[in-house]
Amino acid sequence: MSAPDAVDAVAPRPGPLWRDGRFARFWAGQTVSQFGDRISELALPLVAVGTLHAGAAQVSRLTALAWAPSLLGLVLGAWVDRSPSKRRLMVAADLLSACTLLSLPVAALCGAVTLGQLYVMALLTGTAGVVFGTACSSYFVRLVPPSAYVDANSKLSAGRSASFVAGPAIGGWLVQVLTAPVAVLADALSFLASAFLVGRTRVIEPAPEAAGPSLLRRAREGLVLVVRDPVLRACLGCTTTVNFFTLLAGNGLLVLFATRTLGLTPGVIGLALGGGAVGGLCGALAAPAIARLIGVGRSGAVGAVLFPAPLALICAATGPLGARAGMLGAVEFLSAFGVMLLDVNLNSVIASAVPDALRSRVTGAYVTVNYGIRPLGALTGGALAGTLGLRGVFTVAAVGGALSVLWLLPSPVPGLRTAAQAAPPSAVPAQGRPDGGGVAEPGAVRAP
Repeated sequence: MSAPDAVDAVAPRPGPLWRDGRFARFWAGQTVSQFGDRISELALPLVAVGTLHAGAAQVSRLTALAWAPSLLGLVLGAWVDRSPSKRRLMVAADLLSACTLLSLPVAALCGAVTLGQLYVMALLTGTAGVVFGTACSSYFVRLVPPSAYVDANSKLSAGRSASFVAGPAIGGWLVQVLTAPVAVLADALSFLASAFLVGRTRVIEPAPEAAGPSLLRRAREGLVLVVRDPVLRACLGCTTTVNFFTLLAGNGLLVLFATRTLGLTPGVIGLALGGGAVGGLCGALAAPAIARLIGVGRSGAVGAVLFPAPLALICAATGPLGARAGMLGAVEFLSAFGVMLLDVNLNSVIASAVPDALRSRVTGAYVTVNYGIRPLGALTGGALAGTLGLRGVFTVAAVGGALSVLWLLPSPVPGLRTAAQAAPPSAVPAQGRPDGGGVAEPGAVRAP
């Protein structure tokens, strides 16, 4: 390790996070990458719908494939536990995503874009996202002291929310000016930026176990802890339920609905989603204050309802162009505010509740169930669209998703005033750490 690296790779520092250069670099890398993701989230469905004339079932299949690698999270979490450097795994995952996305503009220039290519891209970037998120859970707790979990998650979520404000508008403009495949190039570059910044943000990582149980046994240990712990079990049940129902009306179906039913152009869709995403920025910034006011557990429970419920309002989108676009923006605003309350607070609870030695294994188990349900939700949404129509799918998603709060109400979660109260009784601060985590990835907000 060189001298600069030795100075940089230190334990989490107390005090304001913005004064910690390592956290600032990590935050910048994640925020830049999130802006790129917003472009792809709009551009890829538009390639399928506009260029390849895909229907609801094909668009839902694309969404399902993007989340299918989450089913490997249980084994990947156990494997990541044995990695000597979580940071290097995160960099490798970013580079894989960048190379995969670069293939789309190349294929477009050759006139060879197909649905098959989009499906393969979804699988590869989804796999990279699972590896990144699983490794990041252990990396996060080495970067941030426990007393700053809520503050750190709030800042990371604020950056993510800001990307939802400007990203769709930028993406819509790029799609109209450069075409959707070329616009994806911006996301590829954002992954390269993230790889560079994460690569320069070193933390002290404990040496992995030289030998131990098999991968399957280690994976089982993570799953058993989640199932037996009342806090983790309630959080998992809530987030898995809300993820299933919100993926019924996933991003692909939303773009399909806005394009064919509401008759909106890519530019208008981007502006409506970007304007509505201000709600997420407000939610991320307000989450710590709301948690202090009513408690971190109750704040998460409010978010569990407010996140999916506004989807029902999309059914009322009629009238002139401004009214249709305005309703789309209003739904996005309310839903984005709700998901930030859910993310910031439950992420912090989960990060506190997991023993440090089992963190990657628990994250892998959590991702397998919580993200693994998403492909099923996406495929179910595509099937329901053929019988209920898109408006019917949004209604089912709103009602079913809001009922996810029933997992939290009888559990200890609503009684938690602070995230620290979720820590296991035997937990002690790790060596060199001061005393003192998306709902999908404990300790991280990045999603594939």
